[in-house]
Amino acid sequence: MTQITLVQGDITEQRVDVVVNAANSSLLGGGGVDGAIHRGGGPEILAECRELRASHYGEGLPTGRAVATTAGRLPARWVVHTVGPVYRAEDHRERAELLASCYRESLRVAAGLGARTVAFPAISAGIFGWPLEDAARIALEAVAAEAPDLDEVRFVLFGADAYAAFERVRSEIEGLTG
Repeated sequence: MTQITLVQGDITEQRVDVVVNAANSSLLGGGGVDGAIHRGGGPEILAECRELRASHYGEGLPTGRAVATTAGRLPARWVVHTVGPVYRAEDHRERAELLASCYRESLRVAAGLGARTVAFPAISAGIFGWPLEDAARIALEAVAAEAPDLDEVRFVLFGADAYAAFERVRSEIEGLTG
């Protein structure tokens, strides 16, 4: 059974097989987690992302999909890039499904690589505006339902607010199932 853990910290410092990048669709870096992963991993990540854009994703990586590259200088083996949806209340249901797909697709790609440990950020909960508790619920439920046979899925949460939201939601979910 896959262990799901929560830590407050910096995703670029995680010693895991796969670090998941909350990427923008261009795959060419950006702000937040995306920028930190590109800066920490170095030019190897950007070079592979450019190859992906040139070969398979000329229009960019679609929201909810995932693709892998090297981790460059990060202490992980691979980076799985996924594009989360921007939050909009008026079409929450469709966008929530896209957010869940980010987690499912990232796990599928990680399993295909032979990964045993995966670290996720809170996808779409930063500049994309997703409310933290809702983002936590979608993330934790998607991973619990879809986790392949991994040793650990780790949510690496930047800041006390994100950690607290994920902890509250995890306690609620465990209370309902336990």
